[in-house]
Amino acid sequence: MDTITIEVRLFGHCRELAGISDCQLTLPAQTTVKGAVEQISGRFGGLEKLRDRLLVAVNEEYATPETLLRNGDTVALIPPVSGGEEEEDIFEITHDPIDARQLVSRLLRGADGAVVTFDGVVREQTQKKAVRYLEYEAYEPMALKMLRQIGLEVRAQWPIDRVGIIHRLGRLEITESSVVIVVTSAHRRIAFEACHFAIDRLKKIVPIWKHEFFEDGDVWVEGGTVTLSELHPLVPAEERT
Repeated sequence: MDTITIEVRLFGHCRELAGISDCQLTLPAQTTVKGAVEQISGRFGGLEKLRDRLLVAVNEEYATPETLLRNGDTVALIPPVSGGEEEEDIFEITHDPIDARQLVSRLLRGADGAVVTFDGVVREQTQKKAVRYLEYEAYEPMALKMLRQIGLEVRAQWPIDRVGIIHRLGRLEITESSVVIVVTSAHRRIAFEACHFAIDRLKKIVPIWKHEFFEDGDVWVEGGTVTLSELHPLVPAEERT
């Protein structure tokens, strides 16, 4: 019988339940994501408690249960990313004010030695023009997916503990937070680097738009030109050449 070999990566609570972070698995050809998850759950019994709530990514792209796997694919098992007592990383789009301290408290654990927070706030002036307020809008389902993608990319490059990203939409007044990113880790340099990467990546790939309002008009804020290659998911650092 023809077979395929896949790389399996486990994150967060999945890693803890299985007791490993990665492994190889040989499966019959034409195996779907659903079939692979069943095989992996059978091999590592502790995963059964999360089986119906797992997210699965194939080659850094979220996949459906019906997705067919190919030889050499990398399959990542991702625990629930927001909400609930078992949450690990947190990714949210909200229309409510962001509480940065609350986000820190949701992420921080006893093993952490560093917490780095980026809090992007509305400033009162842009290019010497007084800003009255801002409005943010987004393609919300895709924006949330891209925030989760950033989380995967961060984890692929730094051994952090947790990452949380919350972006606010709607009208924001001066000094209010538009986006908060929190990274926790055992060591400060890792947290600083991962947080810096996350906000730069967010500005490139997440479909959220800023509308600035002045006394004498308004303007949609545009960033620099981004190439298609920059929009693609980044591969794990050890697989880059």
